[in-house]
Amino acid sequence: MLKKHSDKKLIEGIRKGSDVSVNYLYDSFFDIIKSYVLKNSGTVDDAYDIFQDTLMVLFKKIQSNNLKESTDIKRYIIGISRNLWHEQLRKKKKDADIEPELTDEFDPFDLLDTPLEQIVQRSFLKLKPECRKVLEMSIMDKDYSDIAMVMDYKSEEYARRKKYLCKEALLKIVKSDPEY
Repeated sequence: MLKKHSDKKLIEGIRKGSDVSVNYLYDSFFDIIKSYVLKNSGTVDDAYDIFQDTLMVLFKKIQSNNLKESTDIKRYIIGISRNLWHEQLRKKKKDADIEPELTDEFDPFDLLDTPLEQIVQRSFLKLKPECRKVLEMSIMDKDYSDIAMVMDYKSEEYARRKKYLCKEALLKIVKSDPEY
């Protein structure tokens, strides 16, 4: 399995029909999409369908040379998946006339109800998106090599340092909360 895979090489691999590149996409991004779909009224089967449709959009863009080599593949895949899932939910809503609750970010403190937990939740949401993502992956027991790969960091050591800095930033926001 590839530990580091530049977006440019990934695009070239997909253009050439490389199984390694396709497997990399599944290994690197499916769990992110599955987590998002499950948190937004979906099933594992829905996640597979959305991810498959997302890859089809990506492959068509690459094959028709309509995707810049500088494109951030991770963000592109997440964006397409979210759009496809939201579109599917809108169609379901028309059928069932029920408004699904959509969340764009994983919130590990959803079910917390003590005052301190609420302060931590508010503080977490004030973090920069990069820090929230690093801490979310840490909460989900992702190791530093996974964090480095997903966040496109150069090393596990940098991922470790970034997690530390993000935890410090969270602590600072918590301590500055008037209810703390």
